[in-house]
Amino acid sequence: MLSFRMELPCLCLLLLSCLQSLSATHDFYTSIGQMTDLLYTEKDLVTSLKDYIRVEENKLERVKRWADKLDLLSAAAIQDPEGYLGHPVNAFKLMKRLNTEWGELESLVLSDTAEGFISNLTIQRQHFPTDEDQTGAAKALLRLQDTYRLDADTISTGDLPGVKHKIQMTVEDCYELGKIAYSDVDYYHTELWMAQALKQLDRGEESTIDKVTLLDYLSYSIYQQGEIERALDYTKQLLALDPEHQRAKGNLKYFEFQLEKLKKAEEDPTQKEKERGKRETKEKKEKPTKKFSAPQVPERKKYEMLCRGEGIRMTPRRQSRLFCRYYDNNRNPMYVLAPVKQQDEWDRPYIVRFIDIMSDQEMERVKQLAKPRLRRATISNPITGVLETASYRISKSAWLTGYEDPMIDTINQRIEDLTGLEMDTAEELQVANYGVGGQYEPHFDFGRKDEPDAFKELGTGNRIATWLFYMSDVAAGGATVFPDVGAAVYPQKGTAVFWYNLFPSGEGDYSTRHAACPVLVGNKWVSNKWIHERGQEWRRPCSLNETE
Repeated sequence: MLSFRMELPCLCLLLLSCLQSLSATHDFYTSIGQMTDLLYTEKDLVTSLKDYIRVEENKLERVKRWADKLDLLSAAAIQDPEGYLGHPVNAFKLMKRLNTEWGELESLVLSDTAEGFISNLTIQRQHFPTDEDQTGAAKALLRLQDTYRLDADTISTGDLPGVKHKIQMTVEDCYELGKIAYSDVDYYHTELWMAQALKQLDRGEESTIDKVTLLDYLSYSIYQQGEIERALDYTKQLLALDPEHQRAKGNLKYFEFQLEKLKKAEEDPTQKEKERGKRETKEKKEKPTKKFSAPQVPERKKYEMLCRGEGIRMTPRRQSRLFCRYYDNNRNPMYVLAPVKQQDEWDRPYIVRFIDIMSDQEMERVKQLAKPRLRRATISNPITGVLETASYRISKSAWLTGYEDPMIDTINQRIEDLTGLEMDTAEELQVANYGVGGQYEPHFDFGRKDEPDAFKELGTGNRIATWLFYMSDVAAGGATVFPDVGAAVYPQKGTAVFWYNLFPSGEGDYSTRHAACPVLVGNKWVSNKWIHERGQEWRRPCSLNETE
């Protein structure tokens, strides 16, 4: 007699600590460090899924053996039904099979072996990324594409500088990117990624997305960019594949009508004269008042150029004035016998880098302390003063004090010894981890004159200086750039950069406007100390000259 008893293995469940860690966070895409938890979550799910598959295969194997056995039995019995049933044992076994064993088989087939896996999946889904995370990660790819001038094919093939784990995008991935751009009324990127998906289909890649769908998006996005002739061409390609496509049939007529209208307007001499008059009037209005004024490069363009390693170059003469040295800050007792390595990064504003200033042990400890506290980084609204998230700051941050670990006090004291500035009025150590394409667009660290209440609650005055630790190397991207002066400082693990935000007079140094370039490849960890005016009266005396 065949036994249908089946033992279900215990399905793997997530560790409670992992669940608590994930449940405390949102906006996964804004921190690579916290996204690593998701990899462990997915690994646990795969283990659970494999357990479920093994149980299902075991069940199907039992059913298959039962079916094969009955197949042979039935084939022999059908040859001579009366003779077969003339044997009393065969008659008994037939009654028993139909009355009992087929019922057991039914119970086996209907048994729910997926319960354990579904239970595990349901628990973990509460801590999965959301639509906002998926959209945020997609927009990060588009941002990287623009900032670093990458074509869609380079990103799709995963051929990025410094990559260790190369992976390719599927047609579905490209289509999803195009759809997110389309829903954001970004027709430029819609065209790029729908065209990439189409290219991969033409190369023979198998996909559930068909050419008709891609051509539909392509024709409309190109039309929205004002290229009616190209839109018409793609519409014709679509109709060649699907002659009954209603929207394409309507678009074909509309595009042809628009092209005909443009053609007639070009041939009409009266219309030509009107257009020429409009252009001349526009040119007169836009004519610059200063004849020899140099064209102004938009800040956004300068920022992106610096991120790519382009832009302003320091003259050899200025560069020759930059040095590296062993530094003890006027024979500070802590550094007389073991001075630190210091190098000049830029002259105006004066930016210096301290080499090997933070040990691996310290960096790992700071990350360990910060990780559970990481929350989406915020900016201060210049009008309301309220802290809020912003699309131009993609990172998570945490604040650490000496109460968490004595090591934080040690780090703060080190900053004081090397800068000569008072740390009691400084802000706590802020730790930041950047997300997918993580960035912080151009900003000032200090409060401007139109922000008189920027740091009023702290009661410690303006931010006089910034100290920035780099706690990881970054394979590509992630530089700190100063668009107004052309400086670019690249992350180097274990180093720190320092600059003054205010002149000794207390006036803001507007050349310190800076930005964190998008991280192209890698995981960027930094920590910074914003040092305030109060307490520095005797350490950095005020000057009567506004620019000194």
